[in-house]
Amino acid sequence: MTGKNSVPQGVAGIGIDIVENTRVAEALERHGDKFKERVFLKSEQDYCDQKASPALHYASRFAVKEAVSKAFGTGIGASLGWLDIEVTRLEAGAPAVRLLGKGAELAKQMRIANIFVSLSHTHRYAAATALLTIGDRP
Repeated sequence: MTGKNSVPQGVAGIGIDIVENTRVAEALERHGDKFKERVFLKSEQDYCDQKASPALHYASRFAVKEAVSKAFGTGIGASLGWLDIEVTRLEAGAPAVRLLGKGAELAKQMRIANIFVSLSHTHRYAAATALLTIGDRP
């Protein structure tokens, strides 16, 4: 299938996001735990807070959540909330995503088999991509 709006068979969506680390650092400074609890699960907070530069890791996870929501085509809102997406790590250290609540329901409705994510950061920016696939899990 070709065309300007087509995607390869098996791909349900792709998303990308880039975040200025200073914006996340300012939100953490200004709103502290209120911001953390609205956007990040306890497991994510524990991971980021033990790092030398927590804001950088919070920014990376923020970017992953945005990229995943864009891949679903919903953005963050009524269909998919911040706390419906948990950024985890595979045993080898690569980032991964676990969906909870409305996120898990949406993935089931869309027959999402896998969510692949990649993240990167510099001292100024954090970026993430997400790819959703349809069908049987490998």
